Amino acid sequence: MQDAASPTLVARRIIENVANVIVGKTSVVEQAVAALIAEGHLLVEDVPGVGKTMLAKSIATSIGCTFKRIQFTPDLLPSDVTGISIYNQQKGEFEFREGPIMAQVVLADEINRATPKTQSALLEAMEEHQVTVDGVTHFLESPFLVMATQNPIEYEGTFPLPEAQLDRFLMRISLGYPDFNEEMSIIERQEQTHPIDSLGAVAGPDDIRHLQQAAKSVFVDQLVRQYVVSLTEATRRHGEVTLGASPRASLGMFRAARALALVQDRDYVIPDDVKSLASSVMSHRLVLSPSARMRGVQSTDVVADLLRTVPVPGAARR
Repeated sequence: MQDAASPTLVARRIIENVANVIVGKTSVVEQAVAALIAEGHLLVEDVPGVGKTMLAKSIATSIGCTFKRIQFTPDLLPSDVTGISIYNQQKGEFEFREGPIMAQVVLADEINRATPKTQSALLEAMEEHQVTVDGVTHFLESPFLVMATQNPIEYEGTFPLPEAQLDRFLMRISLGYPDFNEEMSIIERQEQTHPIDSLGAVAGPDDIRHLQQAAKSVFVDQLVRQYVVSLTEATRRHGEVTLGASPRASLGMFRAARALALVQDRDYVIPDDVKSLASSVMSHRLVLSPSARMRGVQSTDVVADLLRTVPVPGAARR
């Protein structure tokens, strides 16, 4: 992967461009770009003010795709997301007015502030890359990425996302608070203008489609595949878990590991790729038992326990 136009260099350009806005969170940005390459969707969960929306805007700007933002509120309707058919009196027929979901990159801002009915309007688009309105199917342009942000469900005025919705997000990531030096850097960078205002595209839709295709050629050893499935199966047997990860989690981990290997300039996946992604890919898919929740156990704790107990294979390099 040494050519100037190699997929890895394209991916690194996107990551470096986003890092101009999102300071000190390189590993999180890498996972976000890996989700894009793996043709998955991203849920960014964190407290207000740490840059969730800026991350989505920065990625959309960097890849030069059409971008729409949906501000989720309790009174938002499904038709406000998908679009609606309106009767045109002059033409004597119904016309489809596209909703914001028809963009290539969609920011579902504060998704857990909308009702479950409106949240479910995203399900078909996220899984099948299409929306159906009044019996007519409208296909979405590739690449298609939903980046949703949400505040923790402990905050007032939020609705927990249903399991079917959570399972359609490839990863759930968290930015976290910056450290002292990073926060000083943020203040200095925004002293006059916001870095997002001068951010430009460093790739285009064709580049992203090429990246997605290139990731499918990354080699995954049979032992690594077994490790992925072993982790997923272990979530279903864990004593603290009522509902374990689905087969969609295994497929998501497989695709995400390939994408991360590509980002890190490898044409093969290693077990460390799987380990670094395990919490992001699996934790939001687990439903803990009532006793575990009462004791304050988090789904990330369960994944960390599995990473300690499930044997790590030694993979052969192709």
